[in-house]
Formats: sequence, structure tokens, C-alpha cells
Amino acid sequence: MRLRRAFSLGVAALTAAAGVLAGTAAPAQADVTVTLANTIALSNCSASLVRFPTSVSTDSAMMLTNGHCYEGGFIPAGRVIQNVSSTRSGTLLNSSGGSVATVRANRVLYATMTGTDVTLYRLNTTFANLSSSYGATPLTISAAHPTAGTGIGIPSGYWKRVWNCSIDGFVPTLRESTWTWTDSVRYNAGCDTIGGTSGSPIVSTATGDLIGINNTGNEDGASCTLNNPCEVSSTGVITVLKGRSYGQQTYWFTTCLNSSRAIDLTVSGCLLPKP
Repeated sequence: MRLRRAFSLGVAALTAAAGVLAGTAAPAQADVTVTLANTIALSNCSASLVRFPTSVSTDSAMMLTNGHCYEGGFIPAGRVIQNVSSTRSGTLLNSSGGSVATVRANRVLYATMTGTDVTLYRLNTTFANLSSSYGATPLTISAAHPTAGTGIGIPSGYWKRVWNCSIDGFVPTLRESTWTWTDSVRYNAGCDTIGGTSGSPIVSTATGDLIGINNTGNEDGASCTLNNPCEVSSTGVITVLKGRSYGQQTYWFTTCLNSSRAIDLTVSGCLLPKP
């Protein structure tokens, strides 16, 4: 998991003023420059202000982070949380990482660490209010499956830094301790996201849309243990890539929306894991 842990800071803390980190070479001539605008710093993780493609300005704003960043702690495998009250707060940032406002959640719309690793919060204000008061513009959750080779930016509200990387490919099953995730995003070698980047949005440099959420990386080269995810092929072959980082896709949310733009797990074709 890429949440902030006291013993994981090390060298990263010494380079906190660097501003923007790169993995191996960032894609040339990127169409969109990914910044820290509309990212959110949580106490131990990163998050972002997000909208569905069909959201309207009068809808309640939303905040997206990892399931393992849920304020109740790691969510047991097999559990899905929906529509429970929350008081989670975070600091909304501008493009340079400056603090804009404190945003507060009043409800967990959906959270799980099974199949994917997400917590989606409803905030106690609307998109329109955040826009008029602070000029905040949410990231749009893409409705499309991302493609290999896509240039990506991973802006961390916690670290106030952006990792510029690319999608290396997709993993049928990514296993970490008791959790398994499906069709996970593998980054290019050298895309070294660190503790505290959990929950950072994965933003396409081609479109500016949110196409995933950063969640983990293999730190020590161990196999399928906490903080050391392993890749499991469709035939069950296990591969360990020490130092490689991963994220989870987010277009699944768009497959589960009803006519009121609410998450409804009974919608035909809904991909989000169900209780």
C-alpha cells in the first residue's frame, strides 16, 4: 500500500522540495500538463476532487481516495461499504500545491479493497459552490478503459508532487496479503511512487481525465505480502517485480450509475464489486 508510514519517509523527505518527480522518461510532447490543481491532502494519503462524466454543477461534490485510506482502517477482503456517514476532511490544493480550502465529507458513497481499492466520498458542498468560491474544477472520471503506453501524471496531494510516468500494461490479478485486485494498472519501470501517494489520481496526459487511482508497489521484492504485491497471470503464474508500482482503474464507477447519477450496483453491466 502507498499510504504514508513513518518508516517509509527516508530519502523522500529530503527531496520534498523538488516539486515534480519523474519516473523513467516522461512521454514527450504531452498534450496536458498534470498539476496539483484539485488534488486533496489527507492526514495519511492523497485524494482528489472528482466528478462523473454525467455530473452537473448542482450535484454534491465528491472526493476519491483508496479503500485502504478509509478512516475506519483497511477494509477486510470481501467487504463493500456503501452509504455510511463520514466526517473525513482534507485540504484542497491549487496547481502549485498551495492550500485553497478545507473540504469535508458527510458520506461514504462506496468503498472496498476487493477487486479494486477505492473510497468515494460525498462532500458537504456542491461542485458549483467549490467553483464559485475557489475556482475548483473536478477531475472527470473517464468512462473508457485506459490503454497501454498512455502517458500519465500521478499528482500527490500529500507530498505536493507529481510523478510523470506511463502505463506499462495491465495485470489480470494483483495480490497483496489478503486482498486481490483485478485488471490493475502497471506503471513503467522507474515510476517510484512512495508512501503517502496512496489515493493519488492517475491522470491521462492525452485527455486530462482521471483514468485510475494509485494504490501500491512492491517495496522489498517479497511475494504477495503487505507492501509487496505480486502479479498473478490468467494461468496462475506468480511474478514479482521489485520496485514496480501499480494503480487501479476507475471507469468501473461509470458502469454503475443510474439515471439520477447515483451509484447503483444493480445497474446492468455494473463492474464495481458487490457486497
